[in-house]
Amino acid sequence: MATSGNTQIGRFMLLSMAVAAIFNIRNVVNSNIAIGMVAVPSFLFATATFFIPYVLIIAEFVSLNKEAKSGIYQWIRSSMGDKWAFVGAYCYWFVNLFYFTSVLPNILVYASYAWLGREVQISPLATVLLSIMLFAFATWVSTKGAAWVARVTSIGSSLVLVMAFGFVALSLGDWIGGVTPATPVTVSAMTPAFSWAFMGAMAWILFAAGGAESVGVFLNDVRGGARTFVRTIVFAGLLIGALYSVSALVLNLYVPASKLSYSSGVFQVFGALGAHHQVPPLLLNRLVGAVMLIGSFGTLMVWTAAPVKALFSEIPKGIFGERAIALNRHDMPERAAWIQFCVVVPLLVIPAVGSSNVNQLLNVVINMTAATALLPPLIIMAAYFHLRLRLDHLPRDFRMGSRRVGLAVTSVLLAVFGVAFIAAIFPADQNLLLTLGYNVGGVVLFLGWALWKYRQYERSLLTSEPLPQPRARASAGARHSS
Repeated sequence: MATSGNTQIGRFMLLSMAVAAIFNIRNVVNSNIAIGMVAVPSFLFATATFFIPYVLIIAEFVSLNKEAKSGIYQWIRSSMGDKWAFVGAYCYWFVNLFYFTSVLPNILVYASYAWLGREVQISPLATVLLSIMLFAFATWVSTKGAAWVARVTSIGSSLVLVMAFGFVALSLGDWIGGVTPATPVTVSAMTPAFSWAFMGAMAWILFAAGGAESVGVFLNDVRGGARTFVRTIVFAGLLIGALYSVSALVLNLYVPASKLSYSSGVFQVFGALGAHHQVPPLLLNRLVGAVMLIGSFGTLMVWTAAPVKALFSEIPKGIFGERAIALNRHDMPERAAWIQFCVVVPLLVIPAVGSSNVNQLLNVVINMTAATALLPPLIIMAAYFHLRLRLDHLPRDFRMGSRRVGLAVTSVLLAVFGVAFIAAIFPADQNLLLTLGYNVGGVVLFLGWALWKYRQYERSLLTSEPLPQPRARASAGARHSS
């Protein structure tokens, strides 16, 4: 991101953007279902040890590339070159494919609550078919350049955030007022077992604390410079960790974690809170459903086209065909968006075949979404490690501590992320064939294709370069000078 001549972002605005980009009540519900009360310290751990240093890593890359257009491609390229920059940018699009598989079924649930006030029980196959139809509609709308989508997304996201804060405040007030939690709050309940299942669930926690890329790019636009940025980000990380931890703490005030479901968990906890305050359940379900529907549907349409457009605007021309990345009259990559649709369809169908109900389907796709979401940060952290190890002499105005501190922090992050990624790719209780075919196969296939595609691009560059002209041979009988 080029340095703006007029820095306009103050501390409060940066703090607000950080909270809005990271905090999501649905992440609290999903993590609570997976590991129960252990989510309370885990969220605080993730934001303190991942979010804060990761934002500072992004900020250092922004400082290094302040005269260039900021983006993951440029950040990685400045440290590890074009090949890994392409892989990193490609991974951001690749991760988005699995995001669709988790958000589409949830939108159907939200629509059910918004219109009927309850969840309509349908089979995984019916869920997938409806999700495909919904995604086709979202793809069509997103390629028409609908400017209103961004406004709807902003309004929906704000309403979800206000609703989540209201839930936390009311629940915390009820607890202080004397309500006995449905799940006893004890030290043993919040102590992690450090099992393979817990390490896999840590991917969900780290995924919930993600989004630092959208905050770190504002280093050069903060009023007060790097010192103000660092202080605000540290405070934001602690605040977000506290919000997540307190939310996880009060989530089971009325409903035990064992009774929550992935599809309706948000409505279960809001419904129980509403019942305590004598709010009609039908009205509350429709209100929560409408808010979640607006926020999620707007986000779906934005993310249907934006990552595709961002990928093809950053990577070098020639890697993909010109027709595939061509922009339509709305300045959208229409063919690429529909290619993306065709790729997402089997990603929706495969886990549905091995799932007996919607909650089992959501468990598989949410886990895969969280696992693949760790890939871009892993590549960025590897690029940062290489930067501090080999290229620490490059000039920049901001650094995350000394060279030794930067390498030590990044080493710990890489180790934690690596273990969490492997544990999430090989979940403890998932069918082995589904794990090998969907989790492992999906990562190997998509990353393998990306590396193969870049190799083809390198070969095309070699063949297109003009061959060096051979030296003219000396004529017969001519003598060489000594």
